[in-house]
Amino acid sequence: MSRTSIPGPGAKVPIPRRMDLDFDATIPRHWMHGSPLGTHLANGLNLLFPLGERFFVRSVRRYLDEIDDPHLRQQIQGFFGQEGLHAREHERFFSILRAQGYDVDTFLRAYERVAYQILEPRFSPRLRLAITAACEHFTAMFAENALGTDELDGIHPVMQQLLRWHAAEEIEHRAVAFDVLCRVDPRYSVRVAGLACATVVLTGFWLMATISLMRQEPTRGLATRARDAWAVFGRNPGPRMVSSFFGYLRPGFHPSRLPNAELARAYLDAIGRVDG
Repeated sequence: MSRTSIPGPGAKVPIPRRMDLDFDATIPRHWMHGSPLGTHLANGLNLLFPLGERFFVRSVRRYLDEIDDPHLRQQIQGFFGQEGLHAREHERFFSILRAQGYDVDTFLRAYERVAYQILEPRFSPRLRLAITAACEHFTAMFAENALGTDELDGIHPVMQQLLRWHAAEEIEHRAVAFDVLCRVDPRYSVRVAGLACATVVLTGFWLMATISLMRQEPTRGLATRARDAWAVFGRNPGPRMVSSFFGYLRPGFHPSRLPNAELARAYLDAIGRVDG
């Protein structure tokens, strides 16, 4: 399979933006539209982010010395900065979950051991990079949903700020790991293997995190749980997400061709942070 085309020097260099969000005790337990399931799907993903983003940085950094394109090297440094700040803010949110009475540390210990002490060393460096590129595609999908729909309207303002800021920066650096992969190993088979592994691992740990949190909720009737599930999944833009997922399998796919850059710019412009 031929090398995927890579945008030239016009591609934007990601800008790390330190937010120092004001997490406090006013964030309700069920901050996602009052829905326990919706909240814990989001909380479960929050629990995965810090260690996951550090894995992404390690996977890309492994090949930094092989990148001789100065513009891509700038993009990589911006990617590192953004991911580091994302990890920091999501870890700060963990203290809110603990204060609300949730045991998050039992899951975090298991997640770190299985994902990064057992699985990571067993994956080759190139597969780890391909997994990172695929996960960055997933986060760009989630980001497009966060910025392009009303999903986050009306939630606690700090959580809204956390998720929309993170979403905007994920869109900004959505192509960096993919471009590194294209230079290191442009084989289609490697890209697809990374997508398969990322799908299984991300879905598995996300489900485990969500179940861990939901088990700590008071017992609720079946009808109430069914209404909660419908409220969450009934409004989810499933067809568009599925289309985006399978778009990654197109041989000529490149993340920069997805029409979501303006969503990120519009949000960053609205908060006065386009340039940092």
